[in-house]
Amino acid sequence: MKAVVFYDHGDVSNLKYADRPVPEISSSEVLVKVKACGLNHLDIWVREGIPGFSIPLPHILGCEISGEVAQVGAGVKQVCEGQRVLVAPGLSCGKCEYCLSANDSLCSEFKIMGFQIDGGYAEYVKVSAENIVEISDVLSFEEWAAVPLVFLTAWHMLKTRAVLRAGETVLVHAAGSGIGSAAIQVAKLSGAEVITTASTLEKLEKAGQLGADFGINYLQDDFVEKVKEFTHGNGVDVVFEHIGPETFEKSLLCLKRGGRVVTCGATSGPTVNIDLRFFFAKQLSISGCYMGSRKELMEVLRLVESGKLKPVVDSVFQLKEAVEAQTKMIERRQFGKMVLVP
Repeated sequence: MKAVVFYDHGDVSNLKYADRPVPEISSSEVLVKVKACGLNHLDIWVREGIPGFSIPLPHILGCEISGEVAQVGAGVKQVCEGQRVLVAPGLSCGKCEYCLSANDSLCSEFKIMGFQIDGGYAEYVKVSAENIVEISDVLSFEEWAAVPLVFLTAWHMLKTRAVLRAGETVLVHAAGSGIGSAAIQVAKLSGAEVITTASTLEKLEKAGQLGADFGINYLQDDFVEKVKEFTHGNGVDVVFEHIGPETFEKSLLCLKRGGRVVTCGATSGPTVNIDLRFFFAKQLSISGCYMGSRKELMEVLRLVESGKLKPVVDSVFQLKEAVEAQTKMIERRQFGKMVLVP
């Protein structure tokens, strides 16, 4: 099969379009013919190398996968060849206290497709049958591949961790990112008022079409001052943070007393500074978020199926164009998701 693989960590030039063996499945696994695979910043971090994390090389990236079942292991009963499917991106043991309490992303064995194990930058991928979710044809394969990781993470952050309520105000950074465009929709579905940031007027207009109430061009305006203006000096209840040191300290200044920050990423770096006196005096809270549970994913997919949440596909690239696709993401030139197709 054809796949995009890297043999050593490094920049985008390390991605190679090459021939790889079709994965061999066990009795409990399923072989999926990949129809589409969404790109994520996680792909970039894994390709560059994450300190403290070691993965087997060569490696195939790709967390968000849609396709058709090509082969079923001998012990698999609930999946049939030819089914249209989505691959749930999180894998866990299914037996520990966290898995049994629907908190499987806290499982000590939790892994993500395309991170610790080979993913969907390929014509075929193997996966545990437990991670196969049947999908309808209400969306294209490309649209389904723009759903699982970003919408699940946004849902987990805003609904589960921040417990966002109707009538509250949330600041969503980077409206043009895949997770930013998902978070705007989840927040609006929750009945919240949404303030968002982006680097261009075009992106802010698209964010408005998704439901954002106020937009801030962070290249032209101080987003802290604009948030104060939009909230009449009160600040926001929740900040949806996934950027890191570029925005984190100023994000805290946007919070009202008792406000909450939910964070899942560090695209501008892993280290931030916090003045603890300011933090405890205003009784702020920070919640770290790492994707979400299978139960949450099924709720998200139900809302997507019903049209209440809609994937945003910026562009579709051929698998062999993975370097160009990742470069576009690094340069923040997209609005929503970019998707690879074989």
